[in-house]
Amino acid sequence: MALHISGETIIEDLVVACPDAITFLMEKGIRCLRCGEPIWGTLGEAMEEKDIPEQRQAEIIQELRQFLGVI
Repeated sequence: MALHISGETIIEDLVVACPDAITFLMEKGIRCLRCGEPIWGTLGEAMEEKDIPEQRQAEIIQELRQFLGVI
């Protein structure tokens, strides 16, 4: 996978490159794309909207990389 995952990653780019990310984002309460939440914006913006603290955001990004096998 060529996509670098960070807070600046565009959610649409992420789910196109890694469809399994949809489940991860839903389980973490970041976006429920299956429910029709929009996919625009960055991963960081989405986590800020959900009031996820900055330290936890970094942990979630690392967990996402591990989940997708992109370490």
